[in-house]
Amino acid sequence: MIMKIQNLDSFQGDRRLPASRTGKRLLDLVLGHEQERPPVWIMRQAGRYLPEYRALRQTAGSFLDLCYTPELAAEVTLQPLRRFPLDAAILFSDILVVPDAMGRTVRFEQGEGPRLEPIRPEDVANLKGEEGLAHLAPVFETVRLVRAGLSPEKTLIGFCGSPWTVATYMIAGRGTTDQGPARLFALQHPEAFAALIDRLVDFSIAYLVEQFRAGCDVVQLFESWAMNLDEVAFAERVIAPNRRIVEGVRAAIPGAPIIGFPRGAAGLVARYVEETGVDMVGLDYGMPVDFANTALPASVGVQGNLDPLRVVVGGEQMRERARSIIAGFSGRRHIFNLGHGIVPETPIAHVEELINLVHNG
Repeated sequence: MIMKIQNLDSFQGDRRLPASRTGKRLLDLVLGHEQERPPVWIMRQAGRYLPEYRALRQTAGSFLDLCYTPELAAEVTLQPLRRFPLDAAILFSDILVVPDAMGRTVRFEQGEGPRLEPIRPEDVANLKGEEGLAHLAPVFETVRLVRAGLSPEKTLIGFCGSPWTVATYMIAGRGTTDQGPARLFALQHPEAFAALIDRLVDFSIAYLVEQFRAGCDVVQLFESWAMNLDEVAFAERVIAPNRRIVEGVRAAIPGAPIIGFPRGAAGLVARYVEETGVDMVGLDYGMPVDFANTALPASVGVQGNLDPLRVVVGGEQMRERARSIIAGFSGRRHIFNLGHGIVPETPIAHVEELINLVHNG
């Protein structure tokens, strides 16, 4: 797989030229080849809206047990592709396996989400480096199992959380609405914060490289908390670390296809794309289609961006909005997706109708 990516890619100055076609609709689009329809996958497509996931989850132990049991994680990854004609599978894991592997306590409380031991400035130096990758061996085995079980025309997407987003959880010990604890930490302890970001950048590069080596075709950087930052902080905490990850991964895997998802980037989305070097950019559902088309060069591919709650309700409003997104992005490379993760109460019939609409109009 690595040699395939290395041999296919070529450059002209700093502009990527399309690689040879692979026969995988989504991967080919990321690599620069137009498709007759948008490829489609759904963020959190393997998860709680599926009864087969809920049944398996009851037998798996803790959420991290599920993430670290390759046979179960591979089964969860493949479940949605058995139901729906999606163009890609995305690795079933979690962004917080990274701090877990770096030696921080991570647990998931039922109904409350992740809980971590909040990191202090003096703790940063004790974080594990690449030696912590051994803890993630089950994740790489999951990738290999999924690759073996996935139809050859389907793309396999790997991922990690971007450093700022992961740092917000490590600092606060949980998700927060405004990332206030992390924003204060960055201002009050700039040296410790910079060291934390450096550690996360280096670990994320190694983690993504190993995902490619295990069999992933594309990776996505989830910058889930890119909002609530002024433009200076956005450049320092979002753009710069993501650029370093893109550069670091491609130093090891030349031409590695990478999608960036800076949720809440708003007016800074064009700068994010230009300065990070990602192949395509995911758009949250608050991003107007017309603004994205105006702000981004036509050569930039986009992913998104239907509001997940429209799929919960379904009906004509869902169909109308989905068609308007597809039509709005018809002049550029476009992966159809939601603008955030699918929610547990989503009816399966609505997902089926949405995917059929993307396929057939």
